[in-house]
Amino acid sequence: MKKLFTCGLLLLSLSGMAQKKANKGWVQLFNGKDLTGWDIKIKGHDLNDNYGNTFRVEDGLLKVRYDQYTNFDEQYGHIFYNKNYSAYVVIAEYRFVGEQVAGGPGWALRNSGIMLHGQSAASMGKNQDFPISLEEQLLGGNGTDPRSTSNLCTPGTNVVMNGKLITEHCISSTSKTYHGEQWVRAGALVLGDSVIKHFVFNDTVIVYNKPQTGGGNVEDADSTLVAAGRPLKEGSISLQSESHPVDFRKVELYDLSPYVNDPVKLEAVLRQLQKQGTKKKK
Repeated sequence: MKKLFTCGLLLLSLSGMAQKKANKGWVQLFNGKDLTGWDIKIKGHDLNDNYGNTFRVEDGLLKVRYDQYTNFDEQYGHIFYNKNYSAYVVIAEYRFVGEQVAGGPGWALRNSGIMLHGQSAASMGKNQDFPISLEEQLLGGNGTDPRSTSNLCTPGTNVVMNGKLITEHCISSTSKTYHGEQWVRAGALVLGDSVIKHFVFNDTVIVYNKPQTGGGNVEDADSTLVAAGRPLKEGSISLQSESHPVDFRKVELYDLSPYVNDPVKLEAVLRQLQKQGTKKKK
């Protein structure tokens, strides 16, 4: 298993081949037409109250918009796929567009995220700002300064890196900066509570393991859900609205759960995915 976790099988080309029909394990979480299969929770609003039509589908894109807001007023939102997963590869293609809504905090400029191993939408408090989860933080460049994407943030959680428990809220990845409104492909390899790797295009940019509850930086959460040290082996996947408009043109997942308890089969599946991805690029 150690060899499997440390090898670079996945990240050479996995993110490029999700369209290949032979890969029956791929699930299109976003169907390109509507929000079927998703639940919405926005701070201060009831479950599935899509305040201000924040999350919408237009022109085949899942869009996060604030044109019906007068002020952001800390109304952080998340759209949750309504099935939990434990072992998988998830990929999103995203771009930041337009201007940040009035009242959005400075740190949320060109900021969104893919929340991994999260709590359910229904279990969030009405005034809860972020789900207890592992955030693959998506950041766009400001046009001037270095600003990595696919960072790790930990609302209500902690992780282990290099054998050390990490309690910092956000840890920068090694990714390059993506300025402007260009499309970026990012995602994660998630294997229960064993290992999680974030990648951008073909590059692994951060690796961690032993995700667990116990961190801070979450308001109005059920205290029983943040008890320190509970391993996070599965959970929801959600996308953020943090005050800057963002488009998602693809959100897809390859379910690895049938193989995760058999290292030989799991490695074979990852090798096959890599091989198919390489062929697709030629």
